[in-house]
Amino acid sequence: MYSSKPTIVYGFHGLDNDIAISILNQKSEFKHSNNKYDWLGNGVYFWENNLERAHQYALQDSQRAASNVKDPFVLGAVIELGNCLDLLDQKYNDFLKEAYQQLKDDLEAEGTPLPENRSFGKTDFDFKARELDCAVIRYACALAKEQGEPFDSVRAAFIEGDPLYDGARFFSENHIQLAIINPDCIKGIFLPRKSTQEIELSEEKPSTNL
Repeated sequence: MYSSKPTIVYGFHGLDNDIAISILNQKSEFKHSNNKYDWLGNGVYFWENNLERAHQYALQDSQRAASNVKDPFVLGAVIELGNCLDLLDQKYNDFLKEAYQQLKDDLEAEGTPLPENRSFGKTDFDFKARELDCAVIRYACALAKEQGEPFDSVRAAFIEGDPLYDGARFFSENHIQLAIINPDCIKGIFLPRKSTQEIELSEEKPSTNL
């Protein structure tokens, strides 16, 4: 009875400007990611309450050769998590552990090896290709659906980036990520705006124009 989630959270999604405008005008929808290496399985991905990280990601994505992000942009969304596979809640961690064991047993019976988490490149040790985690989460979602309680979303915290300072165990890209499985959880979409404080600070900066 103590596992209820906040009714509403804000999510931020980094994408291309033209695609963002199309979504705002209801001419297209958020892309539902279903790569085998996705960190939280299938869904529309958002950074929870983290506008700056979403913008940072869009900028990073735009620098990839095959990226469709040409003009980095961020959309905000008002989200209800619904029935959430929340990996910040111990009971769901326990459930995911059980799902892993069942998946492992099933694959062993078939003679199929488990997927592995791995890096995308030789110099990348962050294991960003989360094929094992993705497979386990997909399996857990399938189990929940079979039991008549399908998950609407998945939520988890990730430790990522460089230490904030020498000896720190806080890192530069720590975040909470959401994968929204049920699109009906996205109640509204908005253009993020600067806060009054940010506007005032911007106006206080001296002009560099001569």
